[in-house]
Amino acid sequence: MNVLVILALVAGFVLLVAGGESLVRGAGSLARTLGMSSLVVGLTVVSFTTSAPELAVSTDAALSGYPGLAVGNVVGSNIANILLVLGASAVFAPLAVNSQVVRADIPVMAALSVAALLMALDGNLGRFEGALLFAILLVYVTVTVFVSRRRSALAPVSVQVGTDSSGPGTGGPFRATPKTKSVLRDLVLVVLGAGLLVAGARLLVYGASAIATALGVSDLLIGLTVVAIGTSLPELVTCVVAVRRGERDMAVGNIVGSNVFNIGAVLGITAMVSPGGIAVAPAALRFDLPIMVAVALVLLPIAVTKLGVARWEGALLVGFYAAYITYLVVQATDHAFLEPFSAAMLWFVIPITAVWLVAVMIYELSTRRREGKPETAVSSGDGSS
Repeated sequence: MNVLVILALVAGFVLLVAGGESLVRGAGSLARTLGMSSLVVGLTVVSFTTSAPELAVSTDAALSGYPGLAVGNVVGSNIANILLVLGASAVFAPLAVNSQVVRADIPVMAALSVAALLMALDGNLGRFEGALLFAILLVYVTVTVFVSRRRSALAPVSVQVGTDSSGPGTGGPFRATPKTKSVLRDLVLVVLGAGLLVAGARLLVYGASAIATALGVSDLLIGLTVVAIGTSLPELVTCVVAVRRGERDMAVGNIVGSNVFNIGAVLGITAMVSPGGIAVAPAALRFDLPIMVAVALVLLPIAVTKLGVARWEGALLVGFYAAYITYLVVQATDHAFLEPFSAAMLWFVIPITAVWLVAVMIYELSTRRREGKPETAVSSGDGSS
């Protein structure tokens, strides 16, 4: 058993790395071929495919009679996506946040997080509530794709004219063949990458869950920690690969889109297919769901400051995730360190960090307001680089 667990962990990690490389390569090429931005592809194709492990694990857990694992997987994955994945990616390289994400997509993620918390206050997420979450996701995806296609249709008119005029007599319908081949190749890479990510995540979750179960911890704790981190590894690998390949917008879009998909599709579909919906544990209502909402809201001031996530901000996010995991472990073991640790986080670390982030945001906004027109010219230069 020990050898099988180790082999599963190693094989899962290898599949995740290979899948992330294939997915980012195919999605980035597909975005360029179809004239879509890397941000939109990250918000839709990449985020939904990397969230496939969460959907598989949560649905299987709910149908198997482990609602705590299903809820903990979604909530823990959303917390891990922002604190661990986005933070680690920013530490690796500072992330540029597109203004579209600040204005629309991050608020949508925060609103869905609040909606999920409010729907679960009665201790159950019913089928109707799951259908409502899924309907919101469909509207979000439709609007995102529509706005992207409209912008791409208005902007590159000269490119399209040049392409058509370059070969009216020689190309004709035959010039679509290379583009079709490129799209098919990119789709194969995306599907292959998604499959490798799902397989790798399942192997890692299997190995880690076997170890965690042997320790005798609850299914909610396993979902919030082991399974959540395991199913968030596709996002982590994809973001690191995207940053390394220069697709920083795709990295940010992947995180935001994955969290939206986790709530709208994973939690929504799981609630719809589960008889009687999903039971939400009181512990998740008291602590984990509010933390998910708080983390989503914290991303707003971080994104507004210079429209990016700096290395120090990424390190701060990773530090908070380490504190969150520490709290879960200490709480599960009922250690004597729980009370002073909780007091320190509640009355010292979190308030000081919140004040610091708000102060930085106010400083950045006031600086840009004082600069006026020169600030516009500088920001456009930064965006082009």
